[in-house]
Amino acid sequence: MTATPSADLPHLGRQQTRDDGHASGALTQHRALTEVETAARAAHALRGNDRGRLTVAAPGLYPHMWSWDAAFIAIGLAQLSTDRALTELETLLAAQWRNGMIPHIVFADGDASYEPGPKRWACCDVSPHAPSGPATSGLMQPPVHGIAVRRILDAARRAGAAEARAAADRIRAMWPALLAWHRYLAENRDPDHTGLLTIYHGWESGLDNSPRWDVPYRSVVPAPAFVPFRRADVQALDSLEGHEPPHSTGVEDQRPTDGDYARYQWLIEELRQARYDDTRARETLSFLVADVFASAIFAAASEELATVADELDLPGADELIGYADRFRRGVAATTDEDGFAADRDLRTGLPLRTKTIAGFAALLSGGLPPRTRRRLVDTLFSSDWCGNPGLATAVPPSTSPSSPSFDPARYWRGPQWPPMNWLLIWGLRRSGEAEAAAVLRASTLDQLSDGVFAEYYHPFTGDPLGARPQSWTAAVALDLVLNA
Repeated sequence: MTATPSADLPHLGRQQTRDDGHASGALTQHRALTEVETAARAAHALRGNDRGRLTVAAPGLYPHMWSWDAAFIAIGLAQLSTDRALTELETLLAAQWRNGMIPHIVFADGDASYEPGPKRWACCDVSPHAPSGPATSGLMQPPVHGIAVRRILDAARRAGAAEARAAADRIRAMWPALLAWHRYLAENRDPDHTGLLTIYHGWESGLDNSPRWDVPYRSVVPAPAFVPFRRADVQALDSLEGHEPPHSTGVEDQRPTDGDYARYQWLIEELRQARYDDTRARETLSFLVADVFASAIFAAASEELATVADELDLPGADELIGYADRFRRGVAATTDEDGFAADRDLRTGLPLRTKTIAGFAALLSGGLPPRTRRRLVDTLFSSDWCGNPGLATAVPPSTSPSSPSFDPARYWRGPQWPPMNWLLIWGLRRSGEAEAAAVLRASTLDQLSDGVFAEYYHPFTGDPLGARPQSWTAAVALDLVLNA
């Protein structure tokens, strides 16, 4: 496969300081850490967020375990301790639902501040599938876990024969749960075998308030008598010491709006009324979307797990390859002539073509002809994305600055998210685009050299935004440095 010629790539490092002493892109000035210092500080951040058998996403704002955060965290922890990385996944899988679903939140004991909390979800009260042990939410998140298992096994093998044997034994023990998770997704979230996963809430995509969901959310209308619950995110972020960035982007400017949250909360009520039953949900929910990015992750994760099955002589390899093929085709079928992918509103049947980072889904799942893949890589490094001259660090914003929906500070509507960079780097490597991956890796580590490990970053000022230190940000920093 053809790698991106270096002459075709813009410089994607930190923007240069001008003669007048100001950085183009209005970048916040700081002493950049070396890669070794970045890794050391990332390890320290993860230790600080470790609660024994789980790592909280971020103290204060996210004091619990989130599903795809946990997968990224395990990927980072594997560079420090494969034993601890496997414990992270085992803790998550201990909260798996009886139908195979891995819930998007596992609530840690002793912190009742987060809303919506266990009482709001009421999963055990309404669903026979909910676990009787750990309290959970009733949604899922993108299935990065198979990728994490592959990375942990590889890290264990690099560490030596004894560690490799121990990791293999623990992966064998968790294998039925992993296979049940993939079967749940393939059977319950794609009952028509389209090769695209159905989501019931923007939260299930992981990209909560992305412009991807603006159109389908218009159909989510809370009942007149519905009283939204207290928002935990704005109050918690506002109380965190040092949350205010130098350029004074307010907390309310960073988070989803109250109108967004009312819809999010109402969808939880609709799901409770459907008893978290997949058949009922497809029939009754106001929001029903085929998520192309989660589908691409599922295709890639299924393929990664199939390699683990082959190597450890575990059942299901052919089944997993079948899922990978099906969802790879499903993602490719949504792409335009440049390989840019689109979601689909399942209530209307219409495609949702938005200029968000999800459009690069096929770089994760593969399946594009080489020339189309080359055009998609060119798009990633174009002025609409990484090559935009105003960026403080040239990594992809969550929404393109050329989109009318772009908002540089508001959550998934513009800020840059390091774990999304990690996915694209990983996908580029898998696609044979090694040079492009290397350039994006260098830019990502440049951004993370502030040592803050923010939840997300302002694309033009470079300011760290949201919670910090965010565990999955620290985790991808560790992996990018120590597993180059």
